[in-house]
Amino acid sequence: MTKFIRLFLAALRGSETNFTSGSINRAIFLLSVPMILEMVMESLFAVVDVFFVAKIGTQAIATVGLTESVLTIVYSIAIGLSTAATALVSRRVGEDNHREAGRTVGQVILVSLLVAVLMGIPGFLFAEQILRVMGGDERLIANGAGFTRMIFASSPAIILLYTLSGCLRGSGDASVAMRSLWLANGVNIVLCPVFIFGLGPFPELGVMGSAVATTMGRSVGVLYQLYMLTRSKGAIQVLRADVTPDTDIIRNLLSLAVGGTSQFLVGSASWIFLTRILSTYGSDVVAGYTIAIRIIVFTILPSWGLANAAATLVGQNLGAGQPERAETSAWRAAFCNMLFLAAVGAGFFLGATEIVGLFDNNVRVVEIAVECLRVFCLGYLFMAYGMVLSQALNGAGDTRTPTIINIICFWLVEIPLAYTLANLLNWGPPGVFWSVAISETLLAVIAVFVFRRGRWKTVQV
Repeated sequence: MTKFIRLFLAALRGSETNFTSGSINRAIFLLSVPMILEMVMESLFAVVDVFFVAKIGTQAIATVGLTESVLTIVYSIAIGLSTAATALVSRRVGEDNHREAGRTVGQVILVSLLVAVLMGIPGFLFAEQILRVMGGDERLIANGAGFTRMIFASSPAIILLYTLSGCLRGSGDASVAMRSLWLANGVNIVLCPVFIFGLGPFPELGVMGSAVATTMGRSVGVLYQLYMLTRSKGAIQVLRADVTPDTDIIRNLLSLAVGGTSQFLVGSASWIFLTRILSTYGSDVVAGYTIAIRIIVFTILPSWGLANAAATLVGQNLGAGQPERAETSAWRAAFCNMLFLAAVGAGFFLGATEIVGLFDNNVRVVEIAVECLRVFCLGYLFMAYGMVLSQALNGAGDTRTPTIINIICFWLVEIPLAYTLANLLNWGPPGVFWSVAISETLLAVIAVFVFRRGRWKTVQV
């Protein structure tokens, strides 16, 4: 027990950043602990927001749900850039080229800011139209447009929080990324009720207060990341000269990011279509679905911690010329993820009603959320392998293959199946939920097959 505690504390401190030698199990533990805690903190943004917003009413929850379904496009681009950043930085660290790793982070910052402006301005200007296209009624649009506008205006904070975390994870300094999310969530948790309900001298902003609190929390997290990346004691250091444009690095970054962004855009687009299908069944269904998704995110994002650990290990070990160690690391991380999600899925399946009841007491909303939660949990075992192995491919710099897999599973299978089950076969909302579980299972099967072929070991970045 004493040895475990020492190892756990070492993981939190981030005392090791290079994982190209030594025990693979130790490397997975040291990387995955801060990454899992980081993802828990990221998921808390969603859970905390919907917890307080639910106190306002069903319309407020639906506003958050419709906005977030479109905002997943921004998240997808951020995650895609983060994936590319992790692949490049981890490969440079594996090659023991820390100066070039710092230079790469500087280019990530430049590209992130440019993309944030391009995504944020249209969302800010066309907030009402976005909610209308997503099926929101006029009352919802009138009450929720401010929330949507504010969230899109915070695009720089959203994207940088993701991309800088990807850089830190690639460098092996996952503990710093973890602490940045702790800080961001601490601010969000304190300010959410303050701005939503108007506590003390602050005005009551309603659902808009959730957007303000989240934006402030993320901004504080980004400032902390920038501070840690520019100091001389970190795993890598970003200098002022590193943020001047370097076309070679930017070209390499964008080449990887296109694949990484595309695969998440494919997944995000499918979620938008699913939300649009569910919106035809009314605000109660959208609200129930939103609550269930937020609860599921709370478990899936920690699993992304293990997946991100696999990506870093694959990238660093390929950079060090050790492809077999990279492969072993990915398989072990996937097995650990399967054990974790099996336990969590069983708990959620059995306790779905009680868990959902913490967020809402509307009978119809609870009914939808419970059914969604239980159906999704049935696919957790397969999802565990699909998440880790897809991310391992990304860590190797092969972002094209996961994109193709996502297109097959989400666009060619999930969306048509959801429409068919829900509308043509009259299953209603449960048809949408089952289409997700089936497509995620298929994705895992394909990912295992592709990873076993081993072509990713020869990718150059």
